[in-house]
Amino acid sequence: MPDNYQIADHFSLLSKLMDIHGENSFKSKSYSIAAFNIEKLATQLSEMSKENIASIKGIGEAIGLKIVGILQTGKLALLEDYIQKTPPGILEMLQIKGLGPKKIATIWKEMEIESIGELLYACNENRLSRFKGFGEKTQLNVRDSIEFFLKNQGNYLYAELGVYAKQVDQTLKKQLPAAQFELTGGFRRQMETLNSLDWVTTADKQSLQSELEKNNFATVEFSEDLLSVKGPENIQLNFYFAGKEHFGSRLFETSASSSFLEAWKKNYGEISATADESAIFSKQKLSVIPACLRETAGILEMAAASQLPTLIQPEDIRGIIHSHSTWSDGAHSLEDMAKAAKDRGLEYLVISDHSKVAFYANGLNEERVKAQHEEINLLNEKLKPFKIFKSIEADILNDGSLDYGDPFLSCFDLVIASVHSNLKMTEEKAMTRLLNAIKNPHTTILGHMTGRLLLSRAGYPVNYEKIIEACKEHGVVIEHNAHPRRLDIDWRWIEAALNAGLLISIDPDAHSIEGFDDTRYGVLSAQKGGLTKEKNLSSFSLKEFEDHLAKRKKR
Repeated sequence: MPDNYQIADHFSLLSKLMDIHGENSFKSKSYSIAAFNIEKLATQLSEMSKENIASIKGIGEAIGLKIVGILQTGKLALLEDYIQKTPPGILEMLQIKGLGPKKIATIWKEMEIESIGELLYACNENRLSRFKGFGEKTQLNVRDSIEFFLKNQGNYLYAELGVYAKQVDQTLKKQLPAAQFELTGGFRRQMETLNSLDWVTTADKQSLQSELEKNNFATVEFSEDLLSVKGPENIQLNFYFAGKEHFGSRLFETSASSSFLEAWKKNYGEISATADESAIFSKQKLSVIPACLRETAGILEMAAASQLPTLIQPEDIRGIIHSHSTWSDGAHSLEDMAKAAKDRGLEYLVISDHSKVAFYANGLNEERVKAQHEEINLLNEKLKPFKIFKSIEADILNDGSLDYGDPFLSCFDLVIASVHSNLKMTEEKAMTRLLNAIKNPHTTILGHMTGRLLLSRAGYPVNYEKIIEACKEHGVVIEHNAHPRRLDIDWRWIEAALNAGLLISIDPDAHSIEGFDDTRYGVLSAQKGGLTKEKNLSSFSLKEFEDHLAKRKKR
């Protein structure tokens, strides 16, 4: 039977949800007062009569009946109704420090954000501070609180674990120098999300466990083959034990998908024990298949035919495509963004601030676009041979049109078309919007195709085959958005796009100079799809990029 604290929690949550939904403030406050008074009671409500419950200060007959219902069923019917009509992500936001019902209502109703991950993304894009009640300090506090909350959920983006993984790896190799340690599992395969970090090791089991416990790691599982621990960061570390003579084969088995391993065994038999992983491939007269490609049976056919792709590398990026400045919702000025790109040895920057319908991101109307173009002209004279290209991230509207007219769109060097609003769509609706945008003769690049945010938002449903076919027909490049929370188009469809003859463009969607670094995560993800530098638009030299745009304009 529910105790007083549990009953108080019911009314407290009901009060908050009513405020979020914009209900009568008098009613919601009455439930909040009831929760406060119930928590202070010295006697359990379950031990009181209906009459006595109703006579409690701040309760009354109506709330008293609801308390009786909770005692009988464990549920508050009115609360259940509100929970049903509230997105789960909105309920989750109530756990974030610094977010009360009024702020959450603004986030949901005005910003159209429905999950913590989306909210974190908006914080990083400097969008909250543009709304009433959200200053820069509030935005920073919300971001920090969300990051703390997410770290305790046990699921992480690849980018979040990179530095930590290397720190642990270096520490273990220093503390146990006689043992071999090699990162394996999802991290070695460059999976976009992870729930653990994994190593293969020759370390003595007891010595490793002792060393980890000295560093504040608690043992989760300990067996003949595996040690799992968790530290203060709540990240699970798995250590697969192997003797030196089995190290290579153990590494091979733990850094491949189950379907890849099944196909390998079907074609080549069981994996023999070996100290060196490369010997497994040389024995079958195959080139070493990078761990990031060990996903499907198809890669084995390519390896057997000596057709493994020469994968794109981070240093193959020649320019930044898709970036935002203080003209819209970026953190740095256009000049600072351009100089930073030039200082990194890049050849060009495509500035693609938000278009006019994106009011939440300080989108540019036609007059502001013209003013920005004047600044670009001046900067191009100042910074040449480095070049800034005039672009826009045009919103794809509900009918698939872009939010400038055709004559005005022609003033841009290129147009990135993206969906940012009304994301709850059926596949039919999503496809209508996307296909119409692809058909627009001014669309150069289709931005973040599904609108997904990893670990936060699945994205709207799309028919990948039809989109790839349409992009081929209309000469549109598909973006692989390199932001670690997007990585959209999904790498699993990059191969199909390449087979159709399409170009991919690894774009950081940078809202700051630091955002340029995200191209690395886009490269690592695109490698899993077999992308080469020749098929990546942002690997084109300045001359090649200009030629591509000229051909696109002519078409």
